[in-house]
Amino acid sequence: MRPLSRLNLFFKKVPVNLAVIIMCVLWIVPTLGLFVTSFRTREAVRTTGWWTVFAGTPKVLGTTEYDTYCASCHGNDGKAITAADLSDANVVSQYPSASSLLVMLRQPLADGTAHVSNPALPENTKDAIGTLSNVTSYLQTLSGQKQSTNKFTLKNYVDAIVGYKGTQDYLSDCEKQVTSTLAVYKCNASDILNSAGMGSAMVNTLIVTIPATLGVIFLGALAAYAFAWLDFKGRQWIFALLIGLQVVPLQMALVPIAQLYTRLGMQSSFLGIWLFHIGFGLPYAIYLIHNFIVTIPRDLFESVYLDGASHWMAFRKLALPLAMPAIASLGIFQFIWVWNDFLVAKIFLTTHPVLTVQITNLLDPRGQNWHILTGAAFLSFIIPMVVFFAFQRYFVRGLTAGSVKG
Repeated sequence: MRPLSRLNLFFKKVPVNLAVIIMCVLWIVPTLGLFVTSFRTREAVRTTGWWTVFAGTPKVLGTTEYDTYCASCHGNDGKAITAADLSDANVVSQYPSASSLLVMLRQPLADGTAHVSNPALPENTKDAIGTLSNVTSYLQTLSGQKQSTNKFTLKNYVDAIVGYKGTQDYLSDCEKQVTSTLAVYKCNASDILNSAGMGSAMVNTLIVTIPATLGVIFLGALAAYAFAWLDFKGRQWIFALLIGLQVVPLQMALVPIAQLYTRLGMQSSFLGIWLFHIGFGLPYAIYLIHNFIVTIPRDLFESVYLDGASHWMAFRKLALPLAMPAIASLGIFQFIWVWNDFLVAKIFLTTHPVLTVQITNLLDPRGQNWHILTGAAFLSFIIPMVVFFAFQRYFVRGLTAGSVKG
């Protein structure tokens, strides 16, 4: 191949390669950030960006202010003045807020000089409190009351699993028998299934997802076989109607079905949400498996019929094994769709929150504890990732089910 031809071929591939690279970056960078953040401490998440972990030890919040106003007297480690050892938690706890620290610093020393003089604190009280708020944060880190921002931890995952909503972390508070607003944590295995945590929600999600997926696969395969190989009146019209139902958004049925479930006593029951997911998953399931089954040579079915096989036997022994790529692809789609569902679960399963709903419940009314959401997010998609990679070899084959070969 001539050099000019190679150069032209290279530039032809540049847009495609560039598009792939951009797509990978847009997906990988946020996911990497979420993953790194899920192992960072509460203080690290609050004060620094996740990318700082790749730049060495991140600077602790308040370091600059401490070095400016305090380090010259108290030393970099806070231990220079024995009577006011800033590495002592008992000393630091006397000034829990910037306001209390400002009151003390504005009082003159025994010799009449200003407590902070070179440089002096801002004259404006608001500016002074803003500066000292960073100093108090640094003092809490210096005295060991606050975790360092350069450490990794699994506490976010533990807090998410048990549904912890306290001010510290689950492992610290449960040892002190601290009672939160929603639950008492006892530091034992029973806390894993606490109704406010992700552990209980994962069990609820499995209870919802597995039957909804298996039901769609079984009923969809039966219906697809019937539309493909059974002759009955109106078959084509009914099949066309089922295909048309795919364009109907499920949001249109939420209110009518919710009213029906209330009358039947099925509201907030697993049976109700199973029926909903199966009902809205069947049109696509029938279409996908039907398109694969009709490509199987008719001679195979006619031969087993001549040997005395019933439709049930032909379906079980012949159609199902040959349609496994389409069924596996359908299983992946249905499982991930039901697993990631929020709206349907929020409406029809209020007393048994699933993972997508429980993640939002981890935030307290004041919007705190949002650092726990990173660990909760990864807990929510571990199983879908396992399912996808376990059946990925069938995925592409299932997507091309029923396509015409040239």
